Amino acid sequence: MIARQFRYTTNQWSTILRNLHSSKHVHHLLDESPCSNPTPLYPVILPFDAFKRFKLLLKSGLLNAIDEVTLGLALKGSCGNSKQGTQVHKFVIISGIMSFVTVPNSLMNMYSKSGQFEKALCIFEGLHDPDIVSWNTLLSGFQKSEEALSLVSRMNLNGVAFDAVTCTTALSFCLDLEGFLLGLELHTLVIKSGLDSEVFVGNALITMYARWKRLEQARMVFDEMPNKDLVSWNAILSGYSQEDGYGLEAMWTFIEMVKQRIKLDNVSYTGAVSACSHQRNLEVGRQIHGLCTKSGYGKHVSVCNVLMSMYAKCEVVEDAKLVFRTMNEPNVISWTTMISIDEKDALHHFNKMRLDYVHPNDVTFFGLIHAITNGKLVEEGQMVHACCVKGSFLSESNVCNSLITMYARFELIQDSVKVFEELESREIVSWNALISGYAQNGMFLEAMRTFFFSSWGM
Repeated sequence: MIARQFRYTTNQWSTILRNLHSSKHVHHLLDESPCSNPTPLYPVILPFDAFKRFKLLLKSGLLNAIDEVTLGLALKGSCGNSKQGTQVHKFVIISGIMSFVTVPNSLMNMYSKSGQFEKALCIFEGLHDPDIVSWNTLLSGFQKSEEALSLVSRMNLNGVAFDAVTCTTALSFCLDLEGFLLGLELHTLVIKSGLDSEVFVGNALITMYARWKRLEQARMVFDEMPNKDLVSWNAILSGYSQEDGYGLEAMWTFIEMVKQRIKLDNVSYTGAVSACSHQRNLEVGRQIHGLCTKSGYGKHVSVCNVLMSMYAKCEVVEDAKLVFRTMNEPNVISWTTMISIDEKDALHHFNKMRLDYVHPNDVTFFGLIHAITNGKLVEEGQMVHACCVKGSFLSESNVCNSLITMYARFELIQDSVKVFEELESREIVSWNALISGYAQNGMFLEAMRTFFFSSWGM
């Protein structure tokens, strides 16, 4: 049977399309019934999302309506979907629109966010005159700090004028000590170029100095910022709360946030509770817990996790358990904390965790093996060992070291030796665990021999 094609007038087309809510139906009609004058259809196609609009414009013959803005939006909508993005890229090549610098920038962004960074790099290298957006787009796509910092140096050598986005992105790659010198150079550049007045540049500097444990410099940047947002306050608060000896500074920062009526979020409460945890300040910790509950963050997973940790450190385990029971969706950190603080029921928590489809990590197994060792649960320990093998956790040194200790405590020293010998790399903690295991089992000659081997790095 031959399919019949209908030809509608432009007005009829517009009426039909306005009553369609699915781009699939529009595609079907365009296939079955060509429109001789498609231009008036553009307002009808416009409401569809960016990529669907691009496809409909292409199919309806409205090629003149596909400009760099349309392509940019279509590519933005295709981030994470390289199949769609590749279709747009093919049209760009055929149509010659690649000469507009905004189009290759959008293509680079799409490929970077779709896990195809090599294609983004290839497009960049083909640009005759990349603008600052091109450089920034490429920079933000790097995964490794050394590669990103190499590009920053290349930008500097090429005389590229850095903007706020460049500095913010570059500073995010300077968080490790390897980026220390470049981070200081960037800070100097930020001051010289007047970009230190930009809030998000200041936030990046605070985060960088806090990560380097240079909290005095972080505070100096914070104090000199003409404008601060919640991220600024959270950055300095988190910096203080993660370091021992800065608990009071963290608390004063949190109090100042409350005084200035800054709208606190889960990061703010997490930082404040962490500071109480470091100080083992139960009284203030309870007050902040009350604020969390009152503000609606009492069940937020990250806040609950630090509350559990604080109560455990303050030796109020029942309060930690109560926090856990109020959580809607505990994550791996929540379950791992429960396993660590409630050793008697550690196996129960571990099994419940797996029933809830939460995958354990190396810290989970470390805490579980420690609980099993203290409970002298030999069969359960062997079962957990099998789980570690199945989950490929024997590459984690903390798991293996705890297994060596466990078997030694169970007087199964040969099993300790077996785990030790299967280690890919032996650190001092592994050697010490085996030496202690021999000593605990009265095998002093083997302990001394292992000690000498460890000294020789064998």
